[in-house]
Amino acid sequence: MGEFRQAKWEEPPIFELGAKGRIGCEVPEVEEEVREEVGDIYSLLPPRMIRDKPPNLPEVSEVEVIRHYLRLSQMSYGVDLGPQPLGSCTMKYNPKVAEEVAWDRRVTNLHPLQREEFVQGILKALYELGLWLCEIMGLHKVSFQPAAGAHGELTGALIIRAYHRDKGEERDEMIIPDSAHGTNPASAAMAGFKVVRVPTDEEGQVDIEALKAAVSSRTAGMMLTNPNTLGVFERRILKITAIVHEVGGLMYYDGANINGILGLVRPGDMGFDIVHLNIHKTFSSPHGGGGPGACALCVRRELADYLPIPVVEYDKLRGSYFLNYSIPKSIGRVRAFHGNVVPLLRAYVYLLSLGPQGLVKVAKLSVLNTNYFMAKVKRIKGLEVPYGPQIPRKHEVVISAGKLKRETGVTAEDLAKYLLDRGLHSPTIYFPGIVEEAMMFEFTETETKENIDKYVKALEEAVRLAYRDPSALKSAPSNTAIRRLDLVRANKWDTFAPNYRKYLERVKRRA
Repeated sequence: MGEFRQAKWEEPPIFELGAKGRIGCEVPEVEEEVREEVGDIYSLLPPRMIRDKPPNLPEVSEVEVIRHYLRLSQMSYGVDLGPQPLGSCTMKYNPKVAEEVAWDRRVTNLHPLQREEFVQGILKALYELGLWLCEIMGLHKVSFQPAAGAHGELTGALIIRAYHRDKGEERDEMIIPDSAHGTNPASAAMAGFKVVRVPTDEEGQVDIEALKAAVSSRTAGMMLTNPNTLGVFERRILKITAIVHEVGGLMYYDGANINGILGLVRPGDMGFDIVHLNIHKTFSSPHGGGGPGACALCVRRELADYLPIPVVEYDKLRGSYFLNYSIPKSIGRVRAFHGNVVPLLRAYVYLLSLGPQGLVKVAKLSVLNTNYFMAKVKRIKGLEVPYGPQIPRKHEVVISAGKLKRETGVTAEDLAKYLLDRGLHSPTIYFPGIVEEAMMFEFTETETKENIDKYVKALEEAVRLAYRDPSALKSAPSNTAIRRLDLVRANKWDTFAPNYRKYLERVKRRA
């Protein structure tokens, strides 16, 4: 168990710590002369701003708070502890030089309602970042307003709808491959489109004949990522985009998988009209609580007038940057203010530090890591690489444990739980749905050969154990703070609700 890096202990909710009346700090009493001058503070406040009773907060000391959250952090696994090979969710190390900039008080103290002349530095950084991303994507204009990837998809789908309506066309169908990210059909449906599914051929690429049969005068566009979710590059991409364009549709690029082609191939050159980029994936801003996420939505020149407002522009005559709200056909706002600026600043620093040659190296190393891992895994009995194992992958590869399950009963989930026991973060499992017992691995450019070898060794040991004693994998993980969950019960409200109600009752009693 030498790879294990996490602490493991029982840690109750913070409401179950402390005792009634316990506090973390004492607020000094108001001086008498101040009280006489100001009067009763409650008489100065509007009644609607005064609570009927104190807020229901945990009653704990400062020491208890510090220890509680430190213990939780020690039980957490993040990219600073080890690899997170989540396929289709590029999780790479976040350079600390970008964190230094992002946490500078001159950034954190900014307010979105400040006048433009007082935030020229931030506007310049956003403007230049937009120029760079458009150049990397081969497109013309960018919006940073969407909150993250799926929100970018929805924004792009709304632009597609507005574009066709502006031409007087009511197109209501969006074509999406069966291997697509689940957010693609969800975003298309939210924008009012019917989803038309096209299958994958035996080489893991879009079935061209099925695509030809699917397009029509109702086709608004097609949502696609290239490389696709199998890690395969669609070598007939120019033919795919031509088929959609010939019927008047637009091509939408899901940028979740761009890490494998950075600086080598541009979606705009492939024929895509709209691209969303996950800043928190490819451009090394943190995910989740370390983020939040951020999105850049790049479009062709013909679609620039439909971008959400505002867009950062540069006035050459005045020599200053400004937020342009005067976009004639804009779909309007898709969120408040101007997106998540702090992750965008991290991406700005990331691109500055790498430069064009560095981006190319990112792509080449991520492809090298993936294909090295795939070559090793193909030698493991019971594991297979579906859809053309001889075809090189780009940023990620999907492994099938279907044969292993049929021969031993051990599933992809069992293997993933075993990796947790080894202190290794599990890959994405059971996606895409077209692969039996799927395990999707993505080793980014920031991972070392030694770390990849650790995963290969752990998988080899797991498979040997599966053929020798399959029941041993059914109890994993045992080294983590939380043991194996009953996934069926965990997803059923009637089993979760009683415990939740008990928790609420405890909270009420403390109040």
